Amino acid sequence: MNYAYYPGCSTQGASTDYEKSTRAVCAALGMNLVELPEWNCCGSTPAHAVDTELSAALCVRNLDIAARQESETLLTPCPSCLSNLKHAAKRMQNPEARARVNELLDNPAASEFPAVTSVMQGMAAHLDAKEIASRTRKSLSALTFAPYYGCLMSRPAEIMKFGDPENPTLMESLLTACSATVLDFPLKTACCGASYGIPERSMTARLSARILQLATDMKVDAIVVACPLCQMNLDLRQPQAEKAADTRFAMPVLYFTQALGLAFGFSPDTLGLEKLRVSADSLLRKLGTGAANAAGSR
Repeated sequence: MNYAYYPGCSTQGASTDYEKSTRAVCAALGMNLVELPEWNCCGSTPAHAVDTELSAALCVRNLDIAARQESETLLTPCPSCLSNLKHAAKRMQNPEARARVNELLDNPAASEFPAVTSVMQGMAAHLDAKEIASRTRKSLSALTFAPYYGCLMSRPAEIMKFGDPENPTLMESLLTACSATVLDFPLKTACCGASYGIPERSMTARLSARILQLATDMKVDAIVVACPLCQMNLDLRQPQAEKAADTRFAMPVLYFTQALGLAFGFSPDTLGLEKLRVSADSLLRKLGTGAANAAGSR
C-alpha cells in the first residue's frame, strides 16, 4: 500500500539512522513510502517564533504537494514536522490566515489537505498487533524498554490526536507485539530540553539527566524514542547529562523503528545502529545478533 511521505530535514542529516530504519520497517509491513517531490523544510522548531505566516507557508507548500497528488494520508516520522504540518493545516481553516499564507506561495494552496499522521500511527493503522507480531523473526523477549515520546508528539491533544496527551501507549503496543517488555515510564512525555541543547545547554543537560537517571534506576536495556531531537539529547549529549547529574549512564537510546527492525530480522547496519553514540551492542548480545559495525564509543 502506498503512503505519501514527508521525511523532514533531520532524516537527511543528523538522523539518517531513523530514516533507514523507518524505510526498512515500513517495507517489512507492506507500506510503500512515496516521498513528496521537491519537498522543503517545515521550519522545524524555531521558524514559528520568527514569523508565524512564513512558518505556515513552509508547511502548506508541502501539504499542497500532497493534496495535488490526491494523497489521502501524509506520513512523517518527526514529531516536530508532524506538529508544524498539523498546526499549519489548522491555521488554513481561517480565511484571513489562508489569504496571507497564499500570498507567500507561488500559487494558492489546495482547498483541502490530506490527513497528516505520524509513521508510528500509520503502522498501527495499517496492521493490528497480531499482524505485526506475525512479521517478527526474532523475539524481543530478552529486552526491557522505557518508551519515551517527548513533549511534542501528543500535545496539544486537540491537534495532535495521539491518544492521552499525558500517557500515550502506541509505542508500547508496537513493541509488546514483538514480545519486548515495555515498562510504564513516568517521564514518557516530559521534555528533554528539545532544541535548547545549544542556547540553554545546562538546562537541557538537567532535563535529559532526569530522564536517563529514571531509566537507569528502572534497569531497562534501552530508552526507545520517536523524535530526532530527543534521540540527540539523550544519546549524543549524554556526557553533558552525566556531568549535570555527576554520574555515568551508558544508556542506549534507540528509535522505535530500530527496535522493531531488530524484531523483523534486519541487520544492525541496515538499521543504522552504528550511528548511536552509546553502543547498542549490549542489546544485540542479548538477542544473539552480531555487533553493529563502528558502534558508539561506550
